[in-house]
Amino acid sequence: MLDIGRLFQAFVAPAIFVSAAVLLLLSLNVRLLGIVARLRDFQHRRHHAIRDGHVQEAEGFSAQIQSIDARAELIRKSMPLVLVGLAGTIVCCLLLGLALYWELARAVAVLIFVVSIVSMLAGTGYYTAEITVALSSLRDEAKYCHLLDSREGEEPRPHDWQRSEG
Repeated sequence: MLDIGRLFQAFVAPAIFVSAAVLLLLSLNVRLLGIVARLRDFQHRRHHAIRDGHVQEAEGFSAQIQSIDARAELIRKSMPLVLVGLAGTIVCCLLLGLALYWELARAVAVLIFVVSIVSMLAGTGYYTAEITVALSSLRDEAKYCHLLDSREGEEPRPHDWQRSEG
């Protein structure tokens, strides 16, 4: 017999995890965009420092680039795990609806749900590691601030986005 209320509950119950996964993905995406923008800026600065013969400054930027690249790698590892968790919870919603009519679907849904939550938890672990690395990266960046300030009296070099097109 068709029970629309139970069917609706079965579809909606795991949807909370879908929302959580989507919010986590949004947060990861924003962090990744910030990391990529910062990485590009440091690469341009390093290029200009090398071109202008500022070896010590270029080495400082190289160290920052390595640190930021490590952060981007942690985010890269986190995103697929969270996506697997998201896909798994969506499949779980569908299987729980099907389980009202096919008993095996319930067992499969439970298995997929557990795998999905473990995957999201692993992705969250990589995200936590990235935040930890970001804090240490910020401390390391403070070591190189004197290089940026050592050229007082000179005109500040404009960033690429600040240069006029000519």
